Amino acid sequence: MEERPKRDTRKQKGAAAEEQAAIYLANQGYEIIDRNWRCRSGELDIVASKEDYLVFVEVRSRSGSSRYGTPAESVNAHKMNQVRKTAEVYLLYKQIDIETTIIRFDVIAVLLHVDMTVSSLDHIVEAF
Repeated sequence: MEERPKRDTRKQKGAAAEEQAAIYLANQGYEIIDRNWRCRSGELDIVASKEDYLVFVEVRSRSGSSRYGTPAESVNAHKMNQVRKTAEVYLLYKQIDIETTIIRFDVIAVLLHVDMTVSSLDHIVEAF
């Protein structure tokens, strides 16, 4: 039997978590600039701005049991470095002046029910 249904479900859960994170940010007064921006070094889940900040948001989700830890705990040093490198490429590509822009890296941790509705959403400002 193929593994594809499991992978598709994982993608659906990730997409559901990212959608809820974007809605949450918009409701908090953030302007969503980009979603799922990709380059060779990786992907940025959400790029948003609020006041003087340009915020790179890593969205992590879990559903069901917590035997693998919390969503926020899954953002390890490797992932942080990958997001930073991808953000550097983004800044260059978009020609954003880093001298006048305040950069921030946040994490939004989403716990989902089995039906992909949100159980909890935690916004960690300046996570790394």
